[in-house]
Amino acid sequence: MRCLGALRGPARIALRQQQACRAAAAAPRAQAPRRGAAGGAAAPLPPRAAAAGATGVSQPDAAVAAMMAQLEQRIGALDNGPMVPHPRPRVVVLSGSSGVGKDSVIAELRRLRPDLHFVITATSRAMRPGEVHGRDYFFVSKQQFEDWIEGGKLLEHAVVYGEYKGIPMQQVEEALARGTDVVLRLDVQGAATVRKLMPEVISIFLAAESEAALAARLVGRATEPLEKLVTRVQTAREETARMGEFDYVVVNWAGRLEETAAAIAGIIDCEKRRASHLRLPGKQAPAAA
Repeated sequence: MRCLGALRGPARIALRQQQACRAAAAAPRAQAPRRGAAGGAAAPLPPRAAAAGATGVSQPDAAVAAMMAQLEQRIGALDNGPMVPHPRPRVVVLSGSSGVGKDSVIAELRRLRPDLHFVITATSRAMRPGEVHGRDYFFVSKQQFEDWIEGGKLLEHAVVYGEYKGIPMQQVEEALARGTDVVLRLDVQGAATVRKLMPEVISIFLAAESEAALAARLVGRATEPLEKLVTRVQTAREETARMGEFDYVVVNWAGRLEETAAAIAGIIDCEKRRASHLRLPGKQAPAAA
């Protein structure tokens, strides 16, 4: 049964995003010194380049400077700050049915985008061959998981195939406070829960090229008997039928992992440039995701 978690969690996350946005806007932007051809100190700027001033606009002669001064006298000082505000950090939900390759895509996305924070899911299930605690999952006991639930320390949690799975709240809060975009790897039920708690998350459904290809991937794992495989494929059918609930759908074609990860990275970049999510003049800022 899916639990919505403590209401105070999303409110804290929203506050972290607002604080990170304000901190980024207020932080001074250091400029690297100009270097000479041999890596030494920069040569003096030529007269025309030196006349460019704080605006960064080339001023070929004194007439331009004089006209700029007259312009400011008429309309007031010109703002030299960024015209587009620093985008606030976003929360991204990556979901899909079992066997679609979420873990492999996440690993490739980590390589392409080390600037993102990938939240590590906690689970009470046993560790599979090749998995590493703290890298793939946090493997904890059922008692530990139940203590976290009782203490409101999970953004969301569920019982999946008889085992607990959930997202530790602390990871999300700390990443957003640093101004870092957060990626959550969730099953379809978990994605629905987080969308209710945080309506402005970016939700992406990862699909296989066909149902047969998905079933072949599950069989290829050789980790489960037929009865469990039947359950997983039936569940995958139900989950795939819900892909229309997501903002985006990306097909994870076999042998094209880098292309899949690049598509997801592109979605994140595009969403961060949406005018509706920036604090633009004359536009009321949207509720924090």
